[in-house]
Amino acid sequence: MGHMKPLWTDGNITEQDYLDSLSWMAERYKGDDTIIAYDLKNEPHGKQNESPRAKWDDSKDSDNWKYIAEKAANAVLDKNPNVLVMVEGIEIYPKDIKKNGNFGSQNEDDYFFNWWGGNLRGVADNPIDLGNRQNKLVYSPHDYGPAVYEQPWFEGGYTYDSLYKDCWYDNWFFLQDEGTAPLLMGEWGGFMDGGKNEAWMTYLRDFMIENRIHHTFWCFNENSGDTGGLVYDNFGKWDEEKYALVKPSLWQNESGKFISLDHTIPLGENGISLSEYYSDSTDPTIPSFVLGDVNEDSKVNIFDSVLIRKYLLTGEAEINYDNADMNDDGTVNVADLVMLNSFLIS
Repeated sequence: MGHMKPLWTDGNITEQDYLDSLSWMAERYKGDDTIIAYDLKNEPHGKQNESPRAKWDDSKDSDNWKYIAEKAANAVLDKNPNVLVMVEGIEIYPKDIKKNGNFGSQNEDDYFFNWWGGNLRGVADNPIDLGNRQNKLVYSPHDYGPAVYEQPWFEGGYTYDSLYKDCWYDNWFFLQDEGTAPLLMGEWGGFMDGGKNEAWMTYLRDFMIENRIHHTFWCFNENSGDTGGLVYDNFGKWDEEKYALVKPSLWQNESGKFISLDHTIPLGENGISLSEYYSDSTDPTIPSFVLGDVNEDSKVNIFDSVLIRKYLLTGEAEINYDNADMNDDGTVNVADLVMLNSFLIS
């Protein structure tokens, strides 16, 4: 659905049409390893007095985003079990779910409000359940500054600490803090105004760096009316000032080289591969996890293949189980050996 529509249905476009379109895309692009995730719906929203509007509860109602998101996630994963599925929040959530758990109240004072897609409070009461596919789930809120809309937490001035207390923690950061599921800030960005909006961008950037939150910046294009982009003047110029604000939040090593998500292919001329980063960095927070590095020598090569083979034949070889589980299905078997050999050959 278009980005302005509150739900995943509209007019003669049905829920089944929506699910079928996700299945079609997942099937069509399952061989394209540049597609690593599907954002299931952009910015579900709607206020208490609007119809339709998205809600989040334990029902099987057609406007319950939690229920529909589970169906949508499975529609994707049925076709491609190797991708991630991203679930955004909604706009409102009841302050008292015992009295208003069905979102029936028309009184705005009965709800917590947030950005479209930014309110994930409902996960605390009714988390997304994907069964044995739970490790494919990523929650992905959107967050913006006062140049987009003067939300209540901006009124009268604000600080890093007040934003954390009044908005960020209860709407989405609790998910990472409590270890509920991975978190990706799906959209953040705005105009460089030298004032309130730029201050908000700086606060959120610093918060994401401090807490190692994954994120994607909105946006590259200049024609976003609410935020502008990283290019301007008919796409002919690069906004160095805005990029200087964003750059510290991009994944880099100690030498300023950008880190790829690929284990072997560097990210551009000033980049390194994931395997290079894990093997070279002295950062103590980096896990010792390198997919395919079965013998934990910080390399992925034929010796890892030999070790998996020995493990499968005898059960006696010592392996790093997580690194050997190439397809992330919780077991190490011949399918993982085949995937590792295919990787080494390519």
